[in-house]
Parts: sequence; structure tokens; C-alpha cells
Amino acid sequence: MTENTSFAPSQTWKKPHFISNPWLRYGLFIGIVVYLVWAFATLPFDWVRISEGIPRAGKIFGGAFPPSFQRSSLLITGFTESFQIAFLATLLGLLLSIPIAVMSAKNIAPKPVYYVGRGIIILSRSFHPVIVAILFVAAVGFGPLAGVLTLTLYSIGFVAKLLAEEIEEIDWGQVEAMRSVGAGYLKTLIYGVFPQILPRQIGLSMYQLDSNLRASAVVGIVGAGGIGGTLMNAFGRYDYDFAFAILLLIIGLILVSEGVSGWVRKKIW
Repeated sequence: MTENTSFAPSQTWKKPHFISNPWLRYGLFIGIVVYLVWAFATLPFDWVRISEGIPRAGKIFGGAFPPSFQRSSLLITGFTESFQIAFLATLLGLLLSIPIAVMSAKNIAPKPVYYVGRGIIILSRSFHPVIVAILFVAAVGFGPLAGVLTLTLYSIGFVAKLLAEEIEEIDWGQVEAMRSVGAGYLKTLIYGVFPQILPRQIGLSMYQLDSNLRASAVVGIVGAGGIGGTLMNAFGRYDYDFAFAILLLIIGLILVSEGVSGWVRKKIW
């Protein structure tokens, strides 16, 4: 009696396509390519001005070397103000983000409150910080107050959204345990919800501070305080070496902030 050693050919599993219909998949790809070609063909690129700008850019970069740190007092003042703006905006944004995140979590907020909270998040995330800074500068004038208000709104949109999603993914058993012993809504939040999202909240705080340090330099360009105003003035006076020194210090500050943020997150998790 002979033993049958033949086996059926093995089937290799393949990941299914995101769009299963091949006609729709390839049609969408062709449509994207056609749109890109059309967009580049119709946008008003001034190729003459671009060609003239290449030597101008070389002149700017040539004038930026070596960087000048002679006006160190302006650098220190600008960076100190930027850090103060970023720190205050992060602190205010986090304090305001907690109740808005609670309002925006569908598992613990009533429907009307949920829609109000989500509306606040959507509104605060709808506009770029530069646009918001221009509005606040027009409302409260030039200076750091406009920067603090701008970055506070910017922080709310980011932190509240992620905290709300974190609340929606909590272990519901702890909440039910609190309710079973007669705890009210506020005590349930304090002892059943907030301890579960605390590590995430600390990590978001460090990330948002890092993000606000970068954004403070950007909003300062439109008059919202900080080192951005100093950078804009340097470019306006054609002090490219001083402007390059400011850019180097911004990069250094972000590197230090990123290192501290990573160290804190590693300690948390």
C-alpha cells in the first residue's frame, strides 16, 4: 500500500485592496493624475520671477554666513517672551481643555452637551494660528497678549480632541464600580475617569508646550509677540546674519524641548 504524499498547492494570503472594484480603483488613480497635471498647468507660476529669485536666494544665504550673535540682548528678550507666551498658553489651554474634553466624550456626556463640546473643538481647529493671531492682534493690539490668546485657542483644539478620544476608550468597569457605591457624576470623573487619562494628559501637555514654542515664533511675525517679531524686523532690515542667528537659536530651543519632552514621556510610560 503506497502512501499518498501529494499535497494541494498552498494558497498565499494577499491583503485586500482598499477599493475592491478594479475599475473604480484605477479610475480614481487616473483621475488624481489628471487633476495634478491640470493643477500644475493652471496655477499662475511666474517662471521668469522664479528664475530671477534663484540668485537673490543665493545672496540671502551668502549674507547669512557667518551668523551674528552680537545683539544678544534682543535674542534673550525675544526668546524669553516666546517661552512665556508658550508656557502661559499651554497652561491655560490645558485647563480649558479638560472640561471641553469631558463635554466632547460621547460615553459620559449627554447628547446636547456632546454636540456643544465638539462644536468648540471644531471651531478652535478650523483656522491656522497665523489667521487667529491676525484677528487677536486686530482686537487687542500688538504684543504678547494676542500670542497667548492665539496659542490658548490652538491648544484647546488639539488637546481637547485627543483627551476626548482617550476618555471614550477608558475602562468602563471603573466607572461602573464608582456608580455602584453611589458616587455622583463629579466624583466619578475625579476618581474613575481622570486617573485613567492622567498619563496621556501629561504626555499631551509636554507635546503641546513643544508645539507652542514653535508656533510662538510664527505668530510673532504678525505682531503677536515673541521672537517672531525680532526675526521679521531682521529680515526687513536685511540683517540676514542676525536673522540666521535667530533661526539657529529657534532650532536649538526646539531640540532641547524635544529632548525634555521625550525624557518626560519615557518616565511616564
